Amino acid sequence: MRGNVQQSMLKVLFFGDITGEPGRKAVKQSLPGLLETEKPDLVLANVENLAHGKGVTVKTLEELIRAGINGFTGGNHIFSKKEFSDEALTKYSDRLVRPANIPDTYAGNTAIKLVTSKGAVLVGNFLGQVFMENQFHDPITSAFAGVEFWQKQNQSPDVVATLIDFHAEATSEKIAFGYFLDGKVSAILGTHTHIPTADAKVLPGGTAYITDVGMCGAAGSVLGVKKELSLERFLTGNRVSFDIPDDASSVELSYVIIIVDESTGKATEIRAVHQIVKLA
Repeated sequence: MRGNVQQSMLKVLFFGDITGEPGRKAVKQSLPGLLETEKPDLVLANVENLAHGKGVTVKTLEELIRAGINGFTGGNHIFSKKEFSDEALTKYSDRLVRPANIPDTYAGNTAIKLVTSKGAVLVGNFLGQVFMENQFHDPITSAFAGVEFWQKQNQSPDVVATLIDFHAEATSEKIAFGYFLDGKVSAILGTHTHIPTADAKVLPGGTAYITDVGMCGAAGSVLGVKKELSLERFLTGNRVSFDIPDDASSVELSYVIIIVDESTGKATEIRAVHQIVKLA
C-alpha cells in the first residue's frame, strides 16, 4: 500500500448515457464544477446515444474530450451511424471501447487502458441479451473469458482497477452479471435503460455495482426522446422516427462516483447522483 490512505484511493466519475445535444450541453456545463469539487482521477461516460440520440461521431466525441472526459463506453446503438462510428472507434481506439461480446468484424477495441495519476485503469463494455433487439454472444460467458484475458495482458503493477459498463435491459441479467464478476473487477456499472436505479452498493467481494446509472438527456422527455413522438408510438402502434428535443432548457444529469483502493483493486464506495440541470 502506498504512503497514506488518501493517496491509495482512486476516484472515478462515470456519466450515464449522454443523449444528444441536451446531454452534451449538460455535461459540458456541469463538469468543470464537478472536477473542482469531486477531484476525480478519471472521468468516463457512456456515449452510444451521443450523436442526436443514436451512435457517435468524431465531432461529438471531441466535444467531450475537450470538456475533460477521459474515456468512453458504448452499447447497442454505438454503430447506428456506422460510417461515422467506425471513424470514431478507429481514431479514438485508445479512448472509446465497444462491447466485447459482439463479432470481431466490428470496428473498435474491446478494452482500453487509461492512465491516471494513481495508476492505470482497464475499462470494458458488454451487451446484455434479455429483451435486446440484437442477440450476440452470452455476456456472462464472454465476460469470464474477456476479463481474464484483459487482466493477463495487463498484469503490470500500474493497473490498479478494472471497470465494466454492462449495457443491458433486464434488471435480473444485470444483477446476475454483477454477482458473477463480484471480486474479479472493481466496478460493474449498468447502462441502457436511461432510468437511474436506487441500488448502488459495494458487493461482498468488493465490486461497486449499480443496475443503471441513468442518462444525461432532456428532462420532460421519454428516455431523452420527444414525449409526443413516444406517445404516438404507444398509442397508435405506428413506427415513428424518434427525435431529440434539442431546444430543451432542463436536462437530467445522472452519474456515479466510485472509490477504489488502488492497493487491492477493490471498491470501497459508490455514490449515485441524479439531478435536474437548467441549461445556461
